[in-house]
Parts: sequence; structure tokens; C-alpha cells
Amino acid sequence: MADVGPAAKPIPPKLNPVRVPVPEEPVATRTSDFREILHAYSKEEAVLEARRCIQCRRPWCVEACPITQDCREYLRLIAREDFDGAARVTLRENPLATCLCKVCYHYCEDACVVKKKGIPVAIRQLKRAALDFGTSDLVYVPSKPKGQRVAVVGAGPAGLMAAWDLAVRGYSVTVFEQESRLGGLLQTIPAYRMTNADVETDRARFRDLDVTFVDGTRVGREIPVERLIGNDGYSAVLLTLGTPVHRTLGVPGEELPGVLPALDFLREINRGRPPGIGREIVVVGGGDVAMDSIRSARRLAPTGHLTLVYRRSRQEMPADPEEVHGAEEEGIHFLFQKAPVRIVGKGHVEGIVVQSVELGPTDADGRRHPVAIPNSESTLPCDTVIPAVGQRADLAGFDPDLELGVHARGWPEGRGPGFSTGIPGVFATGGRSVVYAMGAAMEVVESIDRYLAAQRGESPSPRPEPFGGAEPFHSPAGYSVPIRI
Repeated sequence: MADVGPAAKPIPPKLNPVRVPVPEEPVATRTSDFREILHAYSKEEAVLEARRCIQCRRPWCVEACPITQDCREYLRLIAREDFDGAARVTLRENPLATCLCKVCYHYCEDACVVKKKGIPVAIRQLKRAALDFGTSDLVYVPSKPKGQRVAVVGAGPAGLMAAWDLAVRGYSVTVFEQESRLGGLLQTIPAYRMTNADVETDRARFRDLDVTFVDGTRVGREIPVERLIGNDGYSAVLLTLGTPVHRTLGVPGEELPGVLPALDFLREINRGRPPGIGREIVVVGGGDVAMDSIRSARRLAPTGHLTLVYRRSRQEMPADPEEVHGAEEEGIHFLFQKAPVRIVGKGHVEGIVVQSVELGPTDADGRRHPVAIPNSESTLPCDTVIPAVGQRADLAGFDPDLELGVHARGWPEGRGPGFSTGIPGVFATGGRSVVYAMGAAMEVVESIDRYLAAQRGESPSPRPEPFGGAEPFHSPAGYSVPIRI
């Protein structure tokens, strides 16, 4: 037999810088209603796009994901046309995958090596393909009951992630939510991005877990935390209160009819009760809620004149660039380095006075501080003003003994180790986006599990495989440290 020599080394995949275009609703039709903007890949498109992944030995994309989603692996499986396997991998670490495949800010794509030469792999869109074409109606399986109950306050992304993680570990979980729908601030995301049906699709996979949802109930005001951890028999309580209350502009005239706080505006639209607005609309703010507000207003007033006022430059806008680009396509006018001074009108909004600013030195959070320019005021005629300048938590009814810290972006969190609070057994956390809130929930569940394992006289263990397999959660091969973007 002839000597065939040493085995040939595998040929690494060639980097392809050109993305398979994501199907998108044309601007001419999408602004007339709240129809979905981004559409799904076909199977063939998904496979072609997944084959652009060069399967880096070190999974930069995974390290950039706050929940350690093994996107490298589901891309590999889609490239092999194994959509069932890809769906299982996606749902293995991500109980809110149906929502995230539409609204995640895809930090993974920012870290994609392909971005150095062209457009990064469409990782978020391929997550959607995994669920669309693979078997995604999977049911999570709890491990052996631990005989301990945990109360989770808040059914936003952090609360839902924590409830899932705790229940998969074998805890009995009750989730208290003050609204009638689950999702927290997910319920303010416009239907052209995602819908409540997406939240319910993800919730359905919880059906065999020991998770009870109690809506329309305000812990703090109606049920003291001390009662939960005491008389009601919960071994631990997790507060994921989020930031459901809007921040005000703090300028004269904000009480006038025609001023619509952004969160209330978005919630009412999603509940099928869109507020009446005029044709000259100004949104104040530069974040994602501001983008959602002005793009929603465009759909309510397709022939109106819409202006977004932001006190810094475009480069410093915290909003997702994808959303900013979409707003520009839809005819939104941007006015940068302008700050509101007062809202004017007799019985109703008639205009907003703004002042030009210049950007001074960086402040405590690393951003340049706007400084007003004297004698630079001008009036923008308008009949609707939508403030979207941030949110804060509602801490009414919560005991000061909790010693909650409030993050610079508004959510409350425990100041002690592992997000613990001043009351033993009570923890609190949150995050700056859907997936970051979920990542924070992962961390706090580890702390809760350690706390409760100690009560049982046991050592904590990793999260078990959520579909009942023997292999516990572990980071993928090559994983080093998480990237915090």
C-alpha cells in the first residue's frame, strides 16, 4: 500500500466580508402601521450566512454575550443545516430567545472577527432562523426539588431569567408582577420590533417548571418584603424592580396637555389604546426609548413633522445605531446639541424652547457634559412633546433597611456581596438592556443558590442542563473571560 504521508491539515474557512441581506419591510409601507420591519431569513439564506462564521478558536462572540449564549455553536449547526440542534443550543442558555432574536442589541456582532474586514455575521438573525426552522417548542425540565421557595419581584427580563434559572435548579418560584402582562419594559417595545405574543411563546416553555406567576400585585406597597421572607415562608427574595417610572425634563410647562411621557405613550400603544397626538411632534432624548417613541409616533402620524432633540452629538447617542438609521429612513429630523428650556402654550402645547449647548469636559460617567450657550434660545413649534430622558425605579413601600443602592441608570441593586441587601435572604439586581438584565440575573442566582445551599448544609452546584440531561452548564471550548462592552 502506498504511503499517503501525514494527514492533511484542515483548511480554515475563508473569511467572507459580505453579509446575506436581512429581508426588510420597505419604508414606503412600514410607516403606515406597526407591521414587523425585519423579516426572517429563508432556510437557504440562513445556511449561507452561517457559513460566513469562521469558528474562531476563542469564541469572541460568546464572551461578548452577557448570558454566555453559545452562538458560535448554533452558527456551526445551522451551517450544517441542523436547525433542530441549533434551536436546542439557543434555548439551552436563553429562555427568552424568541424575544431576543428580535430585540437584542447583538453585542456578539460587535465582537465578531468578520467585522474587521466587512460586516459581522448576522448572529441575532440566525438565532431567529434556529427557532423558525428548528424544533423550538421545547419544554424545560426541573431538577430534583430542593424544598425551598424563592419569591421574585418583577417579571421583566431579569425576573424571568432568574425564575427560569432557579426553577431549573429545583427551587419553587413565585414571580410577582404589578402589571397585568409579563415582560416589564419589554411591554414598551413597539410591535414593529416584537410583540406580546413573543413573550408568551417564551413563557410557554416554562410550563413544566415550578414557577407561579402572580400579576396585578405590588410587592412593597401591598405586600411587605419582610412578610415574604418571614410569614409567607420564602427562603429568599429577589427584587428585579427595573425602571418603570419616567424621568421628567424638569422644565416649566411640562404639565401642559400634549406632553406625553415616553413609557406611558409606548405602553398605551401596546395595549391598543394609542394616545392622540398632533402633527408637529418633538421627542426629547437620545436613547432607545426615544427611538421607539419617535418611530411609533411616525406610525401614528405618517404625514406629520417629527423632530428628535438631543443635547449631545450623534456620535454620543446611546441608542442602537440600527434604530437611529431606521428613524432617519423614516423621515425623522434630528436636532443635536439642543437642550429643552421650557414648554409653551395656552391650555395646550404650542412649542418647546430649546437652547444650544456645547460639549465640555467629560463627567463622572465618561461622557462630555453639555454646557449651555448664552443667548442661543429658539422655539420649535409643536403640538406634542414626548420626554424620553431616562427612567427610574419605584421604591415606594420598600423598607429602608434593605439599604438598596441605585445604579446610575436607575435600577436598584443590592450593595452587598452577590447583590445581597441589608436584609438577609433578600437580593436585588437589574441591567441596562434586556440581555444585560438577564446576565445580572444569572449572577444573582448563583449568589442565591450559594445562600440556600448553605442553609441545606450543601455545596452549590452549576446550573443543570435545562432539558434534563446529565451535563451541567459550562462555558464553550476556548472561552476565556467575558467581554463587557
